[in-house]
Amino acid sequence: MMDYFFTEEQRILIDLVKRIGEEYIRPKALFWDEREIYDPLPIKALADADLFGIIVPKEYGGLGMGVMEMCLAVEWLSYFCAGVSTTYAASFLGAYPIILFGSEEQKSRYLPKIAKGDSLCAFALTEPQAGSDAFAIKTTAKREGDHYVLNGVKQWITNGGLADINVVIAITDPSKGSRGASAFIIEKGDLGFTVGKKEKKLGLKASVTTDLILNNCKIPRERLISREGMGFVVALKTLDYARCGAGAQALGIAQAAMEVSLNHAKRRIQFGQPVYNFQAVSHTFAEMAMKLESSRALVYSVARYIDSGAKDFSGASAMAKCFATDQAMWITERAIQMMGGYGYMRDYLPQKLLRDAKCLQIYEGTNEIQRNVIARELAKVYK
Repeated sequence: MMDYFFTEEQRILIDLVKRIGEEYIRPKALFWDEREIYDPLPIKALADADLFGIIVPKEYGGLGMGVMEMCLAVEWLSYFCAGVSTTYAASFLGAYPIILFGSEEQKSRYLPKIAKGDSLCAFALTEPQAGSDAFAIKTTAKREGDHYVLNGVKQWITNGGLADINVVIAITDPSKGSRGASAFIIEKGDLGFTVGKKEKKLGLKASVTTDLILNNCKIPRERLISREGMGFVVALKTLDYARCGAGAQALGIAQAAMEVSLNHAKRRIQFGQPVYNFQAVSHTFAEMAMKLESSRALVYSVARYIDSGAKDFSGASAMAKCFATDQAMWITERAIQMMGGYGYMRDYLPQKLLRDAKCLQIYEGTNEIQRNVIARELAKVYK
């Protein structure tokens, strides 16, 4: 790994996450994956270390750090288990709408709990008929006096059922199209709010994914984020901030895949010498390293760009997510090939890494959609 000139604070952060990973995650990662278990122990360890406060401003009990620090924490959690990092990162996805658009009352009420790790978050945009076409959502929110009543189903929501704070995008005025959506805070225990079954997934099995069901769910109007009609603005800006986190997950997965397969290739003796000595193999690892470090450089650069105060970073964020996750998929597939039959066996790590990597190309906007975003932003620049 190259020297990316981390600050002393960032180096301490990385070391802390690595210690948590070694103690609480590495010994159980394959077991959680095999049994599809969510274990709250590493999440509690992260909370006890104040790591849920990374992006929360200091005035609300957080550490007041930026996207760069969020990426570093997510990257190294993903190195140990991307399922655990998904639970962690998804809580930030649910927190960003409140940080970026919440009222002072909302920030004061929710952010201290998020910073302490007392309350997990979820972000609910996707619906059965609305995936890449987010504007096709059908969930409604009708104003009735001092309350809103929500009806609809949100699909494939990370932290569904675990989250105490759920940010839900719903239609308040169907006549206004994309400007008719609004963002709301739904709390666990709200009447009319229930959770569907836990999904069985290809990867990221240590995280929980469910439907969220809203059946005449009545909430006070103070839970509206920003104002009516701002729902898709809230959603899109939130995803712009969070997509670097998906890129960071890809870095951790790819790093782990390269390391475990390279160590195997150096130990595995075939035809009287280590497999690594064969040029076809060593060149594959050289390609892995180039793809990994170019991904890392891009993700870090975009994270620092966002933290610099940039106003428009949709295209850059899309690049970081799309490129890094595509490279992670290539690296994990090659890692299995470099380990041969061992890589294919469920007792070994590479097959888990490949299955975890696949979802990164899909969630938070498929990589096909990211290419649309990048192309759109290019058209703005090159007129």
